Amino acid sequence: MADNPELVALRNQIDEVDQQIHRLLNKRAECAKQVADVKLKEFEEQNGQVDLSQVKFYRPEREAQVLQKVMDRNEGPLADKTVAHLFREIMSACLALEKPMEVAFLGPDGTFTHAAALKHFGHAVVSLSQTTIADVFSQVESGQCLYGVVPVENSTEGMVNHTLDNFVDSSLKICGEVELRIHHHLLVSEQTPAEKVTRICAHQQALAQCRQWLDVNWPDVERVAVSSNGEAAKMAVETPGVAAIAGELAADKYGLMKLAENIEDLSNNATRFLIIGREVIPPSGKDKTSIVVSTHNKPGALFNLLDHFRKAGVSLTRLDTRPSRTQNWAYVFFIEFEGHEKDEKIGKVLKGLEEESILLKPLGSYPKAVL
Repeated sequence: MADNPELVALRNQIDEVDQQIHRLLNKRAECAKQVADVKLKEFEEQNGQVDLSQVKFYRPEREAQVLQKVMDRNEGPLADKTVAHLFREIMSACLALEKPMEVAFLGPDGTFTHAAALKHFGHAVVSLSQTTIADVFSQVESGQCLYGVVPVENSTEGMVNHTLDNFVDSSLKICGEVELRIHHHLLVSEQTPAEKVTRICAHQQALAQCRQWLDVNWPDVERVAVSSNGEAAKMAVETPGVAAIAGELAADKYGLMKLAENIEDLSNNATRFLIIGREVIPPSGKDKTSIVVSTHNKPGALFNLLDHFRKAGVSLTRLDTRPSRTQNWAYVFFIEFEGHEKDEKIGKVLKGLEEESILLKPLGSYPKAVL
């Protein structure tokens, strides 16, 4: 049966457009290679030799600006974020031509932190799994990885304290952030049918985020907290009777079947991750700043700190406390706010905070999450 002539014409038009896209992709890649050549030449002229580990190929503020422009100029019918995700992967592939980038993340493979790393850097990045949050910090501090990705807060379960505690002693800076919608699935291997499930394993936060659903649907099955959802997925593959709560990436990586999808109790469940690195990031135009502050233990101390933000008209986006490691019943404050530390009014706020605090440690200014 002959194809509809109108369909044939449209398919031919799509083929022509695909050829144009292909040519432009390679043209962009050639430009990226030329950018790398210019950077290498500049570095050699300034330092007398080429050291790839010292050349800055990746510019977080530049990438945030490009993605924002992509979304601003988009006219549809593709959604803004859909187009931005496509450009994210194009930029990732082009950057890999300059120098493959190694990024540490809280593993194992298949965790939501792994998914966040791929969302932020694209699939051309070399992502290296780490056992603990402290290990991620260590890999970046030592220079083994250029950046690291760590979870910092969940919309339903709150802050990740291990991440906050590591910032107190680390010299690393926050270089970016990424937000990830969290969809949990109940996963099993082909060897474990639903009636054979005897344990449900997941990270303790995932178990908490699915508590009500589990109470209704699997009330009599043992729940076991493990180090990560990725680890739970590995257990589901290796151990008969184990079901895992994990995301799409883990299901694909370990070849697991879904007994149920999107089992999180709140549909708007999301987790925020921070990108950590060794460099100070220039302004992108839409930035946040994070600091650690410790004050004298006296009435009104926190009010006096926050009043600097009120007077300057600076919007706070996060405020959390952690016990001080140097004094009993004393606390450090993690404060996040809009703006870049190079902004004039932010500089005045930081100066005011420094004058009345025991400790003021800037953690970095960085582009707001675009995707």
